[in-house]
Amino acid sequence: MLKSVGLGIVVLAVAGCGSGGALSQALIDQARAAGVAPDLIYVVDVPGYDLVEQSVGGVNEEGFGAFYVSPEGEQLQLRVDRGTFSDALCPDKPVTDADPVGSPVQCARDEAGWYRQAAGRHEYVAVRGDAVLVLAGKLADVDRDTLKTAVGSARRAVATGSPGPRRSPVERGDLPTVGDGASIQPTGPGG
Repeated sequence: MLKSVGLGIVVLAVAGCGSGGALSQALIDQARAAGVAPDLIYVVDVPGYDLVEQSVGGVNEEGFGAFYVSPEGEQLQLRVDRGTFSDALCPDKPVTDADPVGSPVQCARDEAGWYRQAAGRHEYVAVRGDAVLVLAGKLADVDRDTLKTAVGSARRAVATGSPGPRRSPVERGDLPTVGDGASIQPTGPGG
């Protein structure tokens, strides 16, 4: 599967400044095993929030995702994926976890990126090369300045290394090559 972790990826000593935002080699390996490209593994520092290690994993094809949580249970979600973002896209793309999904989006652009708000949720979107970073949470849980500072100081957890090969689909062996694609489940006695 993904074996490029052993090919000389150098891990930065990523200190969380008390925020619990560092990624250990084991967490980087966990993300890579989920198909995450090393150049999309980012960390943020959010005072009062710690990284939830179990949440580290893949988003879409090769993107990265993780949650940060406060002692009171407030959550922030970090998502990093390839793509683009612009002033034109800002009002049309739903805010992360906004309910209802079609809620009107308020957008404001500044030096950190795009601040977006809808339905009691808000987020900052920043573009770094071909990577789009989104840090999102509830309006009641975190203020705009905290989101802005965190996304503005987001940094890669993996210093070097090229993206590994894309994951190929799992060969199941029980899917027919013709028909509706339903798995083959031979009937036995009583079935």
